[in-house]
Amino acid sequence: EYVAARLPVPLSWLYAYVRWFHNRGGACMVATESLRRELAAQGLTNLSLWSRGIDTSLFYPLGKSEKPFDLPRPIFMTVGRVAVEKNLPAFLDLDLPGSKVVVGDGPARADLQARYPDVHFTGMKHGEDLARAYAEADVFVFPSKTDTFGNTILEALASGVPVAGYPVTGPVDIIPSGSNAGAMDHDLQIACIAALQASPQAARRLAETYSWEAATQQFFDNVVEAKEQRRRRGLRQRFGIRPQDADSYQAPAAE
Repeated sequence: EYVAARLPVPLSWLYAYVRWFHNRGGACMVATESLRRELAAQGLTNLSLWSRGIDTSLFYPLGKSEKPFDLPRPIFMTVGRVAVEKNLPAFLDLDLPGSKVVVGDGPARADLQARYPDVHFTGMKHGEDLARAYAEADVFVFPSKTDTFGNTILEALASGVPVAGYPVTGPVDIIPSGSNAGAMDHDLQIACIAALQASPQAARRLAETYSWEAATQQFFDNVVEAKEQRRRRGLRQRFGIRPQDADSYQAPAAE
């Protein structure tokens, strides 16, 4: 869809190519259930869920200083590439208490800094510096409506920071309805204020289900299942074995 928006190529042609390419494989792994439904509606098959993983030992609730970044609390923070597709003005235009912090860099940074002089832009941060920045936030704001997942959401949750965002693919897949780890609303202002009342402990518990170990196990299970499905298809094509009988099939002994 990004390509179709920028080049004179019909979207139907692009999806036809995507179907041709991915349906030839034993499995196509997607990050969220929402994306799986969306791609299935476009005719993709063999879709398996493979969520993302994060380092839950690096991103961790580290405790909060009284005046982080020399700014008053509450701290509403977003992290990521500072670019037009991240929909940052939807966050920066909000009338929120405390302070707004943007961690990251990108082509839109200079323009946004000029337009929003009251917002604190930290530039890029990595490793432990990034982890400390996350841990200082009171609410993590995810204003994008086009990301298919949002790893920064997981990093914030692991840091014990509740998340505010729109109820779109990515955020709604990570933060279940009724969870006290954050708030989703079509009005981002409402989501941000509600997230102030969410539970940092619930945020951390949710993030622990997205560890690297959990993601690796899910990937391994998908590979094993794809291999098994390939075996079953081979039996059906060669011997007419029904899929439900494949487990009990014994190959004839060689003479």
